[in-house]
Amino acid sequence: MHRLILALLLCVGLAACASTRMPAPKVQLPTLQLAPSALPAPLQLQQRLQFRFGSHERTLDALLEADHDEVRLAVQAMGQTGVRMVWDGRQLQQTRAPWLPPLVRGERVLDDLQFSLWPADAIRAVLPAGWMLDETDGIRRLQQNGETWLERDTLPDGRVRLRNLAEGYELVIESLDMGQAAL
Repeated sequence: MHRLILALLLCVGLAACASTRMPAPKVQLPTLQLAPSALPAPLQLQQRLQFRFGSHERTLDALLEADHDEVRLAVQAMGQTGVRMVWDGRQLQQTRAPWLPPLVRGERVLDDLQFSLWPADAIRAVLPAGWMLDETDGIRRLQQNGETWLERDTLPDGRVRLRNLAEGYELVIESLDMGQAAL
């Protein structure tokens, strides 16, 4: 489940690349900036991300590693690295390819990743007034005044889907746990 969530976050960032012009978000989603140490266990995931924004679709590959100290993410398209990110709980460092549109923001990718993978209690602890996290029947929803703006669920085939209703994109993530693959 954690693998799929991480893949979703990567897809969100890449989805923004699919279009050179994105409309302004319907609402500004809260920034999470959760500590890597809030994850219950380390992650090592290889992911295939399918991003959909309007009629645009892209497939991307990502590598995600997270431990008590850092979250490291690299997203590739057509064999080229588009973005590398490192989050230590205080500072987000990112290296971006020149061809990556400025609309792809590392901060949004990190927030989507954390929304998908971090424990619900850690997310709830940082939400501003008026926002709530609901988790029912395996579906996680970030809501403001009763309206869902960000949603994560698991598809019947085990892939994870992240729908950002504020910015109008969908990310479907297929993950392979590299930590378990080595066993």
